[in-house]
Amino acid sequence: MLIVLHGYSGDHRSSFGSGQGLDRFLAQAVQRGAAPFAVAAVEGGNTYWHRRASGEDAGAMVTDEFVPLLAAQGLTTDRIGLMGWSMGGYGALRLAGRLGPSRVAAVAAESPALWHHAGETARGAFDDPADFAANTVFGRQRELAGIPVRIDCGTGDGFYEAARDYADSLSPNPAGGFTAGGHDSAYWRRVAPSQLAFIAQHFA
Repeated sequence: MLIVLHGYSGDHRSSFGSGQGLDRFLAQAVQRGAAPFAVAAVEGGNTYWHRRASGEDAGAMVTDEFVPLLAAQGLTTDRIGLMGWSMGGYGALRLAGRLGPSRVAAVAAESPALWHHAGETARGAFDDPADFAANTVFGRQRELAGIPVRIDCGTGDGFYEAARDYADSLSPNPAGGFTAGGHDSAYWRRVAPSQLAFIAQHFA
């Protein structure tokens, strides 16, 4: 089971069809020999997939409500994959670290919305510097130990430097890389097949 987290201003529909097209890319991967797996997406609002001062916690909703709901439908959720773009890329990395390798088979992030410091963040991404300190993925790289990681980001993306620095800080080095591209659907659709193949490899 792969759970996909959408970017800012997206919703659960953004992962499929004319959005990121993951349903089409997964079908193509299976045709090329990848083992089939389910892909599910859920709406997380614009709260950056972590607990906010308002009491909203889209990340906890994924782990405490959505995953059990999927399990109740007969889907295998003992070890999940996580994938996301932009805000959802950050969320996928954060949730993977919180859940650990016993629950996460692999995590893949496209253009993750990462910042080095609280003063750099987009408006609304975090409540305040304390919220940033409690939820940044920087300084928590060890939480991903034992989880296969893939990170892709375009070199023309505003998040490129932070994403590159984060990837460079991981050991072992993550899969993926940094190629020409911006922070847009064209880039995300271009790297999505490779990200899905990465997830499939670690579900096998």
